Amino acid sequence: MYGDLGYKLAQHAKRTLALAHLPPYQTEMIRAMTREVRDLDKDVSNILTPFEGSFNPSAEPATACALLVNHLCMRRNKRCLLAYHRVRSDKMEEMCWSGSDVLDQQIQPQQHATGDGAGMSSEAGNQSSLSPEEEEYVRQYSDMLAAYKGQWTDIDLTGSLEAPRDLFIDVRVLKDAGEIQTEYG
Repeated sequence: MYGDLGYKLAQHAKRTLALAHLPPYQTEMIRAMTREVRDLDKDVSNILTPFEGSFNPSAEPATACALLVNHLCMRRNKRCLLAYHRVRSDKMEEMCWSGSDVLDQQIQPQQHATGDGAGMSSEAGNQSSLSPEEEEYVRQYSDMLAAYKGQWTDIDLTGSLEAPRDLFIDVRVLKDAGEIQTEYG
């Protein structure tokens, strides 16, 4: 049925939000969804072929309804794909900002699951929960983030953006600036 794969992918993305790690990339499901979108597009093209560009929806309401359903199914599948990839990219960016090495972190759980890593086949050792495109994205994002953070080595950019609720706070001084007078004295 149209949209079943999109629903499963959306559920998977929702579960990913609650996890501390990134689950494996759903390659087969993504391929099946893109295949479904291509098939729907071919169906739309086949429906419109006899009309040769002069389709009047009011004259052919059944055909217009079939076109609408196919078009809405394609749009829904595309939205589900975009939502899934958005959740994954946000999770990868969050992991990069927290300072964890996403690429190493994806390989380590697999090594712990098999023991000391001995006896693993080369296929199992190369598996990652990231797709090759995501691995490249993480590499480039980490490089960009390192360059951005490198400009301000004295400031911790990963700190909390919440304002302190206490009336008195501790201030750590990085550089001696002499005597400073605030508006309250």
